[in-house]
Formats: sequence, C-alpha cells, structure tokens
Amino acid sequence: MVTDPVRRLTRRGLSGLVLAFVAAFGVIFFHAIAQHPAGETAVRITGGVQADLPLWLALLRTPVSLYVPALDLPVWAGITQLFLAFALAELALGRLRTLFISYVTTLAGTLTVRVMIAAGPGWCGFGLPPEIGHVLDTGPSAAVVGLFTYLSLVRRAPVVFFLTGGSMVAESIVKPNLAGREHLIAVAAAVVLAVVHERAWRRLRLPRRPPRRPRPPRPPGRRSRPGPVAAPPVVRPVVAYPEATLRRAEPAPAIPCDRVPGGRAQE
Repeated sequence: MVTDPVRRLTRRGLSGLVLAFVAAFGVIFFHAIAQHPAGETAVRITGGVQADLPLWLALLRTPVSLYVPALDLPVWAGITQLFLAFALAELALGRLRTLFISYVTTLAGTLTVRVMIAAGPGWCGFGLPPEIGHVLDTGPSAAVVGLFTYLSLVRRAPVVFFLTGGSMVAESIVKPNLAGREHLIAVAAAVVLAVVHERAWRRLRLPRRPPRRPRPPRPPGRRSRPGPVAAPPVVRPVVAYPEATLRRAEPAPAIPCDRVPGGRAQE
C-alpha cells in the first residue's frame, strides 16, 4: 500500500500529488474565508449542503462541499489526513479514479441522509428526525474514509481496513451524530466499489476461449450423414527433359566398298 506509491512518487515527482495539494489548499482557502461574516455567507451559498435543500441544488453544491471544512471537526488535523489519503490514492489509483471514488462516497452519504430523514425516527435506529435537515453537511471526511477503505481492500491491507472501519463504528457509537452515519455509509460505498473492481479485474485476467468456427450451411433436402471424403488425386510433377535426349539416334552413313580395302560395303 505504501511501497508502490513511493516508487511512483520518486519517478513522477511532485506532479503526482496535484490532487493532494489542491484538496489541502482548497480546505485552507475556504476555512480562511469562512472566518469573516461575509465570507461565511459566500461559503454557505456556494458549498453549503443541507438535507432540506432541493435535490438539484444539493447535487450542484456537493463538489464544492468537499473543500468546505465541517463545523465540529478540527481543520488542521483533518488536512493531514486529507493530504495523505489523496496522495496515496492519486499515486496508486490515478487521478480520475481518485476523483470518482471521493465523489461517489460523499454523494452516497448525502443521499442516504435524505432517505433516513424521509423514513423518520423509529426504524430501528435507521431513521432520523426532520430537524437534521437543517444541519450543515460539509467536509471531506467522507471522501477520506472512502479512499482509505478502498485502498485497503484493493491493496490487501487488512490492518488499515480494520483501523478505518473500526474507528468509524466506534465514532458512531460513542458520538452518534450525522457525520458518524455518513462515515459508515462512505465505508459501505467504498467496499461495494472495491468488490466491483476486483470482479472486473478477475474477468480481464481470465483466459478467454477461442471462438468456435461456424459450421458450413447444410444443403436443403433430406438430412443424411456425409459419406467418406475421397482423397484428392495425386498429381505427379512433369519433368521437362532436354530436347536432345528426346531425339532418336540416326544410323551412321554407309561407307562405299571401294574405300574399304578387302571388305564389303557397310549396310
């Protein structure tokens, strides 16, 4: 979980930590603006997400809400966790997948809170009272929890997984609030994404069978078993002999008898 990202960091340099720097400086920027009354109003308008807002407005503000620090969580301690989570995820998974996982886990918590409020109190602790809809729901904590959970499952790090999931369960038991429930939802969403990733990776690694050749179409009429296929005739090569060998031998010319002493003329 650490060795491979460190190797990629030494090879790529600080260019592999773009998302980590952007996330950390984004939280610092919005925290500095929110210290003034006018800035707090601007931050609430641009990135403030609440359950009682219209759904389209909540979805529009959700990407900015990742950089707006939560009210009940320490900012500077959260920035360290945020930088580490985005740095490891960007080096190990890439920028696009890191953004996708962080956004999906945050969005899962935001949408599930609406379902809890719609269910109402009394559903075995699942439902929430309507007053929770006025609570400001911001901060990158759900994205950080989701990234750590996803990395621990994909990289086979059970210690990190139990530390992350166990701390979220303990938080929800000791201090039952909206943030604790959203963290548990982020853990569950990251587990689902990791399982889907593993199944897709196994399908890519399995050897595929070669496609079967299509059978030739049968002629119309009565179906019958094909008989034995006759062997093709053996074609012997034609040897071209020289023209001189094909000529017949001509007889030698006869010698006159008067030129042969004491003998007859040759026939």
